[in-house]
Parts: sequence; C-alpha cells; structure tokens
Amino acid sequence: MKLTKEQIKDIKEQQSQRNLTKRVTAPELEKVLYEAIPALDHGFIRVIDYMGDDSSIVQSARVSYGKGTKKVSTDSGLIKYLMRHWHSTPFEMCEIKYHVKLPIFIARQWIRHRTANVNEYSARYSILDKEFYLPDPQNLAAQSIANRQGRGDVLEGKQAIEVLQLLKNDAERTYDNYETMLNQRFDGSTIDENKKGLARELARMNLTLNTYTQWYWKTDLLNLMNFLRLRADHHAQFEIRIYADIMLDTLKRWVPITYDAFMDYRVGGTEVSAKGKIIIQKIIER
Repeated sequence: MKLTKEQIKDIKEQQSQRNLTKRVTAPELEKVLYEAIPALDHGFIRVIDYMGDDSSIVQSARVSYGKGTKKVSTDSGLIKYLMRHWHSTPFEMCEIKYHVKLPIFIARQWIRHRTANVNEYSARYSILDKEFYLPDPQNLAAQSIANRQGRGDVLEGKQAIEVLQLLKNDAERTYDNYETMLNQRFDGSTIDENKKGLARELARMNLTLNTYTQWYWKTDLLNLMNFLRLRADHHAQFEIRIYADIMLDTLKRWVPITYDAFMDYRVGGTEVSAKGKIIIQKIIER
C-alpha cells in the first residue's frame, strides 16, 4: 500500500485532533482511529468514526426489556444472553464508519450486503488511481472441481507466470486507453491540447475489475457482525476475507465484550436442525 503525501498529511492531521466529548469512547479503537491499515497490495481500511460501545448495548437492552434483564447480573452476562438468544435491536444502537480502498470486483461482492450506508469514489467526477490488484503467486489457484465458486490447487510454474502477466498487461493497457479516451493523465495533466476528452462516465467502462476504488461504508454493529460472520469465514473469497479479518480486529478494539460473545456464539458456535436435535437428545439419554 502506498499513500500520497497529501493522504499521509490528512491522516496525521486527523489523528492529532484533541476533542473533548461527553459521549462514550473505546480507548483501544481510538488508538487506530483514522489509521490506514494495509489490505492486499494497494488497499486499506480506516475507521473514520463510531458511536457507542459495549455499555451502549446494555443500556439499550435494559430500556427495551425492563425487568426481564435484571436476572443477568453483569454487562458481560447480558450481552452473552442477547447474543445467545438472537436479540438484535440492542446491537443496532452502535454504529461504525470505515473508509475502504479495495478492488472493484471485491466491492461488487461486498455491496451484496445491502445493510449499510455507502458513498463510493465517483469515476464520473474524478479519475481513478492507476492502481490494480495483482494476487500473490500463492493465491493464484485453479477452479475447484467440487465447488463452483471456490478455488482448487495453486497454479505453478509457467502457467502462474503467464496468468500474472496477463492480469498486469490487461490492467495497464486498459488504463492507458482510459487516459487516451479522457485525454488526461491520472495526475490531471492534458495529453493533447487539440483533442476533447471522452466523458469520464463513459471512459470508465474500459477499466478492468482489479482497478482500485474507494468508499465510506457505515453500518450498525448488528449488520457488521452479520457481514463478518460470512466474510471472515474460511469459505469466503480470500481477498474479501483479508478485509474482514482487519475489521474483526477493529470490532475487538471497539466492543470487546460483544466480540467475545460473537466469536463464541456466532463464529465458533453451530446450528442444529430439528432432526439433529432429536438425534443429540437420544444420544444423551443413552
């Protein structure tokens, strides 16, 4: 990941702020607030803002359920109770906003989670950076025979070199053509003063899907956990899992009690069908 001087300056200015607030804060998350955490070769994730912490969930739950929650003596116990019994509303009281830089093909997979507020970098308004995602050789794999949406054995030797070269050449060639159609370089300089540039909203269609885009992605805690439950799973595509793993760390920094319950009941737990439950009961009775 390579940040421009302007981006580095902007991050340092954001991190140097000293603001007093009466709102709850998460000290461990504050340590990485605004920091660009590297993902893949040119991507990153930054936590831009957040609202609430573990205590906000407890506060909301006690307002919602009144006396029913007084049987749970601690905040940790209450959060575990809520997670175990699939209560959702209290977790919606916390929100977080990320700034994410990611390849377009991952963005299109990510946006399938239609439970967030998203504002993406506009290629109608601005020129996309000349940056493309190229997998590490160990992540170049053949199509799985058993799984239509998964990977099989890693490609090796000449074939791996050929694939990487094709990806690189195609991305660079289409970007060069993108600049030619725009009649403008990615740094803003004009190529030919005697020509008009094609509209950005049209020229962008020529770019490959490994071109990087950026967006702000804001969601509540409940839907963040729903996202991470799927995208941090070992069955998820490697590239999106890299981002999910980073977000899991921010979740732990933000709401550590909820993180522990989430890892226990959602990530590490399992669901049993009605028939499976009957079989387990019979085994126990033996």
